[in-house]
This record gives sequence, structure tokens and C-alpha cells, in this order.
Amino acid sequence: MKLVEDGTITTPSGFSAAAVSCGLKSSGGLDLAIVHSPTDCSAAGVFTRNKVAAAPVIVDKDTLAGSSDRIRAVVINAGVANACTGPRGLAAARASQTLTAKAVDCLSDQVLVLSTGVIGVLLNIEKMAEGIAVAGMQLSPENGLAAARAIMTTDTQPKHLAARIELASGWVTLGGMAKGSGMIHPDMATMLAVLTTDAAVSPQDLDYVLRRSVDRSFHRISIDGDTSTNDTVLILANGASGIRVDERGALEMFAEGVEAVCGELARKIVRDGEGASKFITLVVSGARSEAEAVTVGRVIATSPLVKTAFAGGDPNWGRIVAAAGRSGVEFDPDRLALWVAAETGREIPVVRGGAPMEMDVSELSAIFKLPSFRVHLDLGEGRGEATVWTCDLTREYVSINADYHT
Repeated sequence: MKLVEDGTITTPSGFSAAAVSCGLKSSGGLDLAIVHSPTDCSAAGVFTRNKVAAAPVIVDKDTLAGSSDRIRAVVINAGVANACTGPRGLAAARASQTLTAKAVDCLSDQVLVLSTGVIGVLLNIEKMAEGIAVAGMQLSPENGLAAARAIMTTDTQPKHLAARIELASGWVTLGGMAKGSGMIHPDMATMLAVLTTDAAVSPQDLDYVLRRSVDRSFHRISIDGDTSTNDTVLILANGASGIRVDERGALEMFAEGVEAVCGELARKIVRDGEGASKFITLVVSGARSEAEAVTVGRVIATSPLVKTAFAGGDPNWGRIVAAAGRSGVEFDPDRLALWVAAETGREIPVVRGGAPMEMDVSELSAIFKLPSFRVHLDLGEGRGEATVWTCDLTREYVSINADYHT
């Protein structure tokens, strides 16, 4: 597999995109994107588990239930979440489907809809209609980067990449884009992601691959401990490469590629966290199961005390082990071991057998002041291991979210 950092949602054969401004963002920037394939795509989706699900989430679940083997387009707007908007919000989401279907010449139930932005604001369907009509005339494989820019809200940079995977029968390509920098926590967050591939994959296999990949990527990140109403990850496969992924070995290799793309996009989200100045990789090992390791990692990743220590470059490692201790996972504190390291450097022992090691505090402090570093906690109970990615919590995060609505 080869990652293509400058790749986009349209790098796979047969996909085009468009991005326009239709006036949903007060800044006047790009705020509407369409991703399109002229041929039917297999599709799958993973959605927020927040009980307050936005209208697009409801509509997409219904659409995939009946049309997962013939999706043609995804329309995405930024600026307005179309969440907590009742029957009028559902009508607006379905109208977006109809308008997009007309613009790209397909049926309404071949269109998926994504929205992101302020909750509780009705989607202006007149503005959407104008934008979709213009976008439909601008579809091109050259517009992948513009589409990634159009779906941004508080993001400071577009998040996109592609990957090429060599299977026994030939090469296939994956493309992806994502948005998100705040309200980020499993099970997913204020996060939208769309993946495309020119491989031919059944909807059932896509669903398996996507769920596995999301569990190991987007479900392993946290910025602020909040989940959203609109979180969606979609994957579309149009088969334009002529390569079918239907044998177990090929499917496993394809799944590894999807997981790699999802992982890179997830880490891009954390690196661009609202107000974040540090990117932290948390490795939890020695758990009785992978699930327990994930649980401990998530508690550490969302601890305000841990995250503010990260922000200040304060090597207050006691907050890390204290957070693990309230995770609900059983372990013997006298078996704990803790190391910290620069992102690619050697691990410095901090705790062994539940007690602090003799160490050069200045060396430890220098690591905590780096823009990215690694924390490794071993529980001493088993072979379960997981990696979680998080960031620090800064004053800038508070400033961004204190007046986000206004």
C-alpha cells in the first residue's frame, strides 16, 4: 500500500466533485460540496450514537437500508447542522436529496446527505437549491481539494489523502476527506468523513470493512470528550478499476488500506483540534483485553487535568495514572509502568511497579513541551493493547467555543 498525502476524494477513477459558496457560512467561504460517480456505487455508513441524531443521519440510514448497492452522489453542507430541527429539518434533508438528484441526473434515493455546523438552525433550502444547481454544473475530478475545503467549519486546514493498494488482481485506489476539530470523542464526534474507491466491493463487505476501520481510527480519538448529532463516515465503491474485492485475502488487504486511510484522517483531526498545541499518542498495554485498554485510554484522553497539564508542558504524570484508576477497569496499581517519549524517540521510564523511577525531571519536562509526544501506560494484567490519540486543552479552545454560536 502507498499513501498519497496530496490525494483527494476524487483520486480514485470515476469520481468527480464540486464545491461552491451558497451563503450558509457567514464568512462567504465555500460551504457546499457534491461528490459524484456516474455509475452505481456500493455504499456503507457508520453514524453517531448520540440519541439526538440530525436529520441527515436519519435520512441516510433510511437511504442506505434500501439503496446501498446503487448510490451515485453525496451532498454536504457546512455552516448549518440541520439538527434538532424536527419535521422541517427532515423535509430539508430530503429536499437536498431531490435537488442533488436532479443536478446529477439520478434518483433521490441514490443521494446521501451530510450537514455540519450550528445545531438548532433550519437549513435554508433556497440557498441550497441555488448552490446545488451551480455545483452540478462544475463537477470535475480536479475539485477534490476544493470539496475538502468546503466542508470545514472550525477546521484550520482541509483533511484529505488517498492510498493505492496492490491486490493479486491489480491496483485499486482509495480516496478520503474529513472535517472536524472540536466536539470530538467516541463514538465519533462533530466529524464527517467520506471515502471513495474504484474497487468493486459488495455493500455487505464494505459495511464490515468500514465498521472495523472506524473502530480502530475515528473511535480512538478524542479532543474534548463531546460527541455530536451529525457524525457520519461513508464509503462508496464504484468498481471503475475493474478489480473485484471478493476473496478473503483481497478483502483483508483492502480492509488494511481503508483502516490506514481512516487512521490518517483521524489523526489529522486531532492535530487540528480546536485550540490544540500538542498531539499526544496514548498507548495502553498490559490490559486483560483490547476493549479494556481502549477504555483506559479514553479516560486518560478526556481528563481535563491531564489535558491541561499537556497544555502547560507540565510533566505531572500522577494525573495520568489517577485517570487510569477511575476508568472502571480492574488492575493492580503495584504493577503499573509508565513511559514517555518524543514521538519517534526512546521511551523514558517514569513509573515501574507502581512507584516512581529516578529520573531527570528536566528531560521529562522537555518532552511534555514538545508539539507531539507519546505516553505509554502498562497495566501489568495481560496482553490487551490499544492506541488512542488526543490533544491538549488550551485557553484558545475555551475562546473558540465560548462564542461559537454567535
